[in-house]
This record gives sequence, C-alpha cells and structure tokens, in this order.
Amino acid sequence: MTDTPQPTSTDTGAIVPYANQTIAATPTASVWVSASAGSGKTKVLADRVLRLLLRGTNAGKILCLTFTRAAAAEMQNRIRRLLGEWAVMEDERLTAAIVALTGETPDDAARARARRLFAEVLDTPGGLKIQTIHAFCESLLGRFPIEAGLAPHFEVMDERTAAEVLEAARDDILTQARQGADHDLAAALRIVTGWVHEDEFAGLMMEIASSRGRLRRLVLAHDGAANATQATRAALDVAAADTIDALVAAACDDTVIDLIGLRLAIDALSAGGKQDKEKAARMTPWLAASPAERAATFDDYALAYLTAAGSVRATLASKGACAAMPEIPDVMETEAARVFAAFEKRKAILTAEATEAILLIATALIDRYEDHKRRNALLDYDDLILRARELVERAAPWVLFKLDGGIDHVLIDEAQDSNADQWAVVRAIADEFHAGEGARDAVRTVFAVGDEKQSIFSFQGAAPDEFATMSAHFEERTTAAGQDWHRVPLDVSFRSASAVLQAVDAVFAEDDVLTGVSATGIRHTAHRRGQAGLVELWPPVIPDERPAIEPWASPDDIYNDQTPARRLAHTIAGRIHQWRRDGERLDSADREIRPGDIMVLVRRRTDFVDELIRELKNRRIDVAGLDRMVLTDQLAVRDLIALGAFALMPHDDLNLAAVLKGPLIGFDEEQLFEICHGRDGTVWASLRKWGRHDPACSAAYATLSDILNRADMTPPYEFFAHILGPMTGRAHLLSRLREEANDPIDEFLALALGYEQSHPPSLQGFLRWVEEGEAQIKRDLDQGVRDEVRIMTVHGAKGLQAPIVFLADTMQTPRPGTGLLWDESGDREILLWPPRSHVQERQAKRLVAIEKQRQDEEYRRLLYVAMTRAEDRLYVAGYGTRQTAPEGAWRNLIERGLDGFAAPFVFDSHAGGPDDQDDLAWTGDGLRLENPQTSIPDRKGSDDGDAAAIPELPVWVDAAAPEEPEPPRPLAPSRPAMPEPALRSPLGDDSGLAFQRGLLVHRLLQTLPDVAPDTRHRAARTFLSRPVHGLDEDRIDALLSETFAVLDHPDYADLFGPGSRAETPVAGVIGTTAISGRIDRLVVGEGTVKVLDFKTNRPPPAQPDDVAPVYLRQMAAYRALLEKIYENQSVECVLLWTDGPRLMPLDAKLLDAYAP
Repeated sequence: MTDTPQPTSTDTGAIVPYANQTIAATPTASVWVSASAGSGKTKVLADRVLRLLLRGTNAGKILCLTFTRAAAAEMQNRIRRLLGEWAVMEDERLTAAIVALTGETPDDAARARARRLFAEVLDTPGGLKIQTIHAFCESLLGRFPIEAGLAPHFEVMDERTAAEVLEAARDDILTQARQGADHDLAAALRIVTGWVHEDEFAGLMMEIASSRGRLRRLVLAHDGAANATQATRAALDVAAADTIDALVAAACDDTVIDLIGLRLAIDALSAGGKQDKEKAARMTPWLAASPAERAATFDDYALAYLTAAGSVRATLASKGACAAMPEIPDVMETEAARVFAAFEKRKAILTAEATEAILLIATALIDRYEDHKRRNALLDYDDLILRARELVERAAPWVLFKLDGGIDHVLIDEAQDSNADQWAVVRAIADEFHAGEGARDAVRTVFAVGDEKQSIFSFQGAAPDEFATMSAHFEERTTAAGQDWHRVPLDVSFRSASAVLQAVDAVFAEDDVLTGVSATGIRHTAHRRGQAGLVELWPPVIPDERPAIEPWASPDDIYNDQTPARRLAHTIAGRIHQWRRDGERLDSADREIRPGDIMVLVRRRTDFVDELIRELKNRRIDVAGLDRMVLTDQLAVRDLIALGAFALMPHDDLNLAAVLKGPLIGFDEEQLFEICHGRDGTVWASLRKWGRHDPACSAAYATLSDILNRADMTPPYEFFAHILGPMTGRAHLLSRLREEANDPIDEFLALALGYEQSHPPSLQGFLRWVEEGEAQIKRDLDQGVRDEVRIMTVHGAKGLQAPIVFLADTMQTPRPGTGLLWDESGDREILLWPPRSHVQERQAKRLVAIEKQRQDEEYRRLLYVAMTRAEDRLYVAGYGTRQTAPEGAWRNLIERGLDGFAAPFVFDSHAGGPDDQDDLAWTGDGLRLENPQTSIPDRKGSDDGDAAAIPELPVWVDAAAPEEPEPPRPLAPSRPAMPEPALRSPLGDDSGLAFQRGLLVHRLLQTLPDVAPDTRHRAARTFLSRPVHGLDEDRIDALLSETFAVLDHPDYADLFGPGSRAETPVAGVIGTTAISGRIDRLVVGEGTVKVLDFKTNRPPPAQPDDVAPVYLRQMAAYRALLEKIYENQSVECVLLWTDGPRLMPLDAKLLDAYAP
C-alpha cells in the first residue's frame, strides 16, 4: 500500500498543517478517520504511532493492524527509518521535526527520549506490533493454543495445501456416496448434481469451503443442521412432508378446479383468435383427463396461464373471448392465480430440498476437512480468524486479562476491508479497555482509518456498513468511559490533480451513482492545485459490420483478429509508443513520460491483457505483465516442465521436439526437420544416431543424457536448479524470453522446494502437482523498482497510484451470482440455495435482489478506486459488442458525469507511424477535461528518471568465481572421504553370530570404563544376559573373557581407566588443512598421549602394514593435531578391532607416510 506523502516540509517527521490531520494523530483521544483516496492516511497512521512513542507509550503496548503484509512492512520501515534519523539528528533539526509533528516545543528530556526511541523499539521483544490481522491472530493462537483447543505445534497451511486438503475431502465424500456407505449423502449428491454440471459443482464446493465459518455458526445457532434445514423450510412455508408429487396431485384434483367455468371459457376461447385457440387446445384435454392423468401434463397445461418465465400472462383472453363470455376474465385469472401459486410452491419445495442437500454435503465436507486439519495440527488462513474469534469470545477471563495487560492502543488500517469475524476479534480486545480492571487511569485508545468508498473486498466478507457500525460501537464505549472521541474526515487529496478530482466528484454527484458508495456525498479538495491534469473519455470500440461469409470461405478468411479488445490494446500501445517517440512531457515532473508512469487497470483478467502485453512488446515498450500470473502459462515454466517430462519419458516424440526447439538446446526448424523426417524409430533414437557425426546433435544428446541420468535419484528442486545453474538453463531462457522470465523461474523453483517439504520428492509427482494446481503467483508491481508499464486489476491496484492511468474494460458489468443466499432479516441467519434462477420463489428473489444491489454498489465503489489511482492523467476507454452497454456500466456513468461539464473532442485512434494498422483504427466523439500547469512542478526531481531504472550490475557478477581459500571444508577423519573396507555381513555363514559379537564387544568396551571396576563384571553379565541377545552361558562367558582381556591389558588399561576420555572432539589446522573429528577414547599420561579408535565388524588385518590407508590417514590426522596440542609428549595410536577383539598399535613411522 502506498499513499502519497504529505509534501509540505523537507524536515523528517513533518506533517501537513491541516487541522484534521493534526486531530487524527492526537495520541490521547480515540479517533475514527474517514480518509478519501490519496488523503495521506498512511502518514497520519505513522504520525500517531510516533506521537504515542514520544508520549512515553511502551512500544510493546501498541498494536497496529494492517490489511496486507506489504502495508505492514511499509509502516515498519517508515517508522524505523524516521526513528533512526532522529537518533542522530542535530538538536535544531530534531526540535523542528518534533514541533512539526506535535505542535509542541520539546525540552532537553523530550529530545533525549526521541533519540532513545530507535534503540527502545529495537529492544522491545518482537518489536513494534505492526502486522496483518492474520499474523496477529496466529500469534494469539500460538500464545494460547490449549485455550483455543489447538495442538501447540500447529502449522498454517498455504492456499495450495488447503486446496489439496479440500479436494481430498471432496473426493472422500464422493467416494463414500458412490460406494453406498452413506445413503443420505448419496441422495443429497444426486439432488445437487442433478442441478449443476461438473465445473459448477467444483465452484460450489469452493464456495462452501470459503463460507465454512458462516455455515458453522449457522449450524450452531440452530443447534444442528436438521434445525437449520427446518428454519429454511419455515421461511419458505414448506412442511417436512411436502413433496412435488403431492403438490401436483393436489393441484390436479377436481375439488380445487372450477371445471364448469373453465369449460365455458374453453368454448369462448375456441371462437377467439390464434392465441385463444392455443389456450383452449391446452386446456381441453387436461380438463377431460382424470386427476392422475393430469399430473403428467400439468406443466403443459400451465402454459395457458403462465409465460415461459413463470409469470402470469398479461392477457389471458382476447376481447372477442370476453365479448362471448363476460365472466371469462374472472375465471381465467382465478385459475391463473391457482396455477401460479402451485408453481411458486413447487419452487419453494425444490429450493428447500436443494438447500437441505447442500447443508448435508457442506456438513460432510467441512467435517472431513476439519478432521484432516485436526489430525495433522493444521490451520488455514480462515481458521486463524475464526479460532481467534472463538478464543476471545469464549475463552477464560484470564486470557483476556493477559491480552489486556499487553495492549494499550489499537490502530486499524484499511478498516473498511475488515469483515465481521475480524471486527469481532478487535472488538473483544478493545472492549477490555473500558471494562473492569481494564478501565484504569492510563489513557487507552482505539484508532481506525478507512474509507467506505473503497470497500471492494466483499468476497472476503468485508462490508462498508461494518465500518459505520463499529464506529458507533467504539464511540459509545469510549464516551461512556469519559474519554475523548473524534470523527475525522480527510478529504484533501495529495495525490490527484484538480481535473481528475473534478471528474470523480462529477461522476458521483448523482444520487443513483452515489448510493452504496458514500452516505455523506463525495467532494474532494485538491492539494496539488496548479498542477496539470487531464481526463479523456474515448468513444467505445465495438465490432464493425462484417461482410457475409462465403459458403466455401477458408478458415483464414472467416477468422477475425480485429476484435474490439485487440483494437483497443493496439491503440493504447500506440499512444504510449507515440509519447515515447515524440518526447511527450509529464508537466508536474517537468520531464518526459516513462513507461513506469503508466498503469492500465482492468476489472478482470481477459484476452485484452494478453493482447496489450503483445502490442507493447512489439513496440519494445517495457511491460511488467499482470499483477497475478498463472505459473504454468509462462513460457519459461512450460520449457522447464517439458524438460522434466522428457526426463520421465524420453520416447515422447512431440515433447522431445519441443525441448529440442526450446531455449536450452536451441535447434531451428531445419535442424529439427532433419532429425525427425524419415526417422527410423523415435526422435530420441534419431538424435543419438545424428550425434555420431553432427556436433550440434552430439552436444544436445550429451546435455539431454545428463538430464535423463539425474531424473531418478534427484529431488525436483535439485533437478531443476542444476538445469538452470550449472547447465546454464537460466541464461538460455533469458536470452530468448528476456529478464521478465526471471520471476516465473524463481517462483517455479520456490514451488519445487515447497513441494518437497510436504510431499515425497518425486519428479513425476511434482510435475503432475504443478500442472493440476495451476498455481497463481501474486506479483508486487509497486512503482519505483522497474521502469515498466503496469497492467493490474483494480483490486490489485488498491493503495497504489500512477501519473497516467488507463481504464480499459469499462463497458462490462458484473454478472449476478447463483450461489448460496443468506437471509439476515431475522434473529438468526437462514440459508437458501435455489440451484437455478427459474426455481427462485419469492424469498429467493428478494435475497437475489438484495445481493444484486450489493454487487452494483461495490461495482461503483470499484469505479471510485479505479479513478482515484490517477495522479495527473486519466484515460477512460472501453470495448464491447454491438449490444448497448448496460446503463450502469462504468463508461456510461463517467459519460453522464462529464456530459455538459467536459469539452467534446473528435477522437482518432490512429496514432500514425509505420507500426499502425488502418483496419484496427476507429474514430468517434470523446470528452476532455483538463487544467493547465500554472504552478511550479511539484514532483520535479522527486522521481528522477534514473531512479526507477535498474542499475548496471558490477563487472564481477559475470566473472568466474575465484578459487576458494583453503580449506574449503574441514577434513573429518571420523567420516573419511575414501572408501572403507567392507563390513562383515550380518547374514554370513554363521547366521550373523560374529556380526553380533562385534556389536556387543563395541558396546561393552564403550560403556564399561564408566562403571566402577568392582561392579563391571556384574554389569557386563547382566547386559549380555538380556533375552534380546539370545546368548547361552558359554557364549556369555567367552565374550566376558575376551572383553576384559582388552580392558585389563597392562599396556592399555589406562585407555579405559578413570582418567580416560570417551568421544573426545578435536579440531585444528595442520598446514593449510583443517581437521575436525571425534576420538573414541583418549588418555593423557605423564609423557604419552594415547589414542584409541574402534573398528567394529571390520575383518582385522594380520599386521599393521595391512591396515587400510583410510584408517592410517585417520589416525595420522589425529596424531598430528594432538602433537600440536601436547608439544612435549609423544602420541601413540591404537586400533581396536572388535572382531576378535584385538588391539593393534600403529608404528609412528607407518603413520608418517600418511600425515596430513
């Protein structure tokens, strides 16, 4: 999130001298701020934190909640940077900064405190608590896991893992239903799948999963799913016994039908016009049939009275029929009302059955999903909020007491985007400020900043009315406690030029546009008066009339690539190219326009985005791409996946051809044709054959063979990292796809690493996981890093801005949803699910209308957000079909607002130049609103053109790495790099007895020296007598005899005596070689140091000269280290072969040959 700073002072910490900003930052009052777009709310939020710190508030008692991690990081960095500057600032400048911030002149003590704040914040455990609501809830649950009913070691799943778990839960209930294990679930699935197709079913499951918190509260509020279903039936006036068959049978009974009147009406209709006769033809056979027969044709009979949409016909009888039978209108209207009521009742029954089925499926799905998370100690992001809410609302009082003691000030950023569950967490914490012991003498405040006009995240549960509701709640609590409360509007825009703000105000001046956007009207004050501003409304792009297609036209003739989307993309790219070519200037910065100045906003990611990126690249204009990308759609990732697929199946000819033509191999069409055409066998076999005489094919075969050899034993991350690194795959990809391929490559590697952490590291499994998951990567396209055109959704651009903004898809309106409907009108929520629009009865239609109104209101709030991203210029374009755009479409709303206010102009999309195509151009009438540059450019030098450019890499980046200094890593004698002699097999001719004896002797020699000498025999016998060893008395006696012969050996008894050491670590440097190891036994005597190393289950050599070199190098390394430590003592080395056991001293001259 990046709001325009308030530019009135160059001193650090200065704030704009506007009264509302000063009031909002007051640290002794609770404040609710309504901040319009660009009004500097981030600066006000930071100023309030600074003033709290200056006032003496402990940094750990401030909790600041933000909407995104980026916003939290920005706030942290801003405050830390400012405090760091204060710490070293001169007295005069520091005084000026504090005066500008607080309005009060600081004394020496205040300045000293300001300088200490940086260190105090760093020393505060956890630092300043500036975090997202999800991060705060995670820390809350981590602090009280038992009280929250969680495993203390719980982990948070990422979105991909959560989707996998949910998919597994869905498959589980489908399998259970298919196998007949749960008849009720199977019946419910039959009902639901009878209404929705496969893709809709997947979307419905996702909606259930995203609404699981609300569904859980629904079930709890009604004390079970059965009672929730009963509440739905009661709202629909449907009894549990009501069925469609019973309803239709009752509607066909003679006792409810005016048989005489309808038969007379048939006679009158038969003498009437065409439509009358059609009605009579439907009515006659139906009335003549028996009640049982009528049920089968009831729907056809109803068409005599109802339209296909289900409403009563406007004309039930013509004037001629009425003349023949004056009573016919009453007769027909009565029957129409009866049939209509039956149809409405049927809709209600269908909705009740469908809702009951969806509740049963939802309960089963959520139960399995929750069970998996519970068994694996996992939480998803929604759980963090839901569990935290349950904790603070139902926890023991001491939990709230502990929380209350650690927080004195709560600050909420982007408050309009918080949903009901998030507000419940904040409310439970902040309410403690004024309750019981919490209402202490210390000033405790709540600060929230938001803008109802920018509440655009309803799909996450946010609602603008919650912003007002919470404001009223906290105002009541604060004033009741006798503390100060302020409502502060911030309407001064420090972002946009006057023309842009005038256009915004004009568009939202009409009541029908303002409804749902703001309750108090919209009127901005421009801080940047005198800075050049421009708003242009372009005529829409609609398809041209095309000539009739000839019957035998070729596909090329039929295909039309001159779509409205492409024509608009071509025009926008052409306009940007023209600016760059002609040196168009950005007046407010007094420089030429750069690609990084431009942002293109869209509502949804459509083909237009791909067209625009293609057009910009064709003109060599740097473009950052979209703010979200599907990883598997990226060419670099597709090439890597193809390489992985080749490693798994080298005989897939089509895939191998794609690899050969890809960047890593780089064959052209001619080379590929030579290899593939006329081949005898697979492409892989042909490549091997060509490699015998063609150097390029030989190199390609060697490269691919290396990849093939690594596939079976290498984890996915290491596999692709090797291709991209040592095999120079990244360089080859970038040479063809340019630097923008770096992002998808890095994300692909991160995905591989993440996969290995939660799945078996299988290459085949990883590739399937990637391709099935369609991972979406959110990219940070904030300005100031790359000088590129940004293409973003309006939701993604929230909190960002650009000097020049294009609104591209302004002629499409949102489609009404057909998902779950929630009735909030009663004490408890009620769920309805009408599976299709034609089965929506009265209650469902009411809820759909409410939802449609909410959707339209958010659509208009989204327009406000889109328009206010522009700093200097706003271009409004749009493309559509030959059908007229809806009246409420963005373009129409903007045109209504500017009409009579902005000046008309003739628009011509043809920018001129060799790359333009006349057949893509269009003209029309547009509207223009502008104000000239009359003041000194306010951004001159603040965004220097070189600032956004990526600096050149230093020369050493491309140079070969120098030789690493010795030692590259320590020599570890205990883990020799050379091969050791083979172990004795535990499955030898003696059934493993010798192998077992070696292990037991090693264990005894290792442990007995630590046992008192007088108890060693008893301890050893007890150990060997354990049933697990399966030894008889003779073998026990033999082992004891052999072991104590070593322990009591007169020459080496000191190695096992009281002064000896076991498992002694040693480390040092001999010459240029570092050595680090662990000696099995060591004893330091008067003039001698003895070293003993065990060799377990290795066949002992006959004499020291036959000892394996690897062991001699090991003992020589130990000796060399110990000789440096004990310079005046000799070092003796001994090997103990447990296969015997046998002690073998090593001669010093023998070891000299292996010294390091």
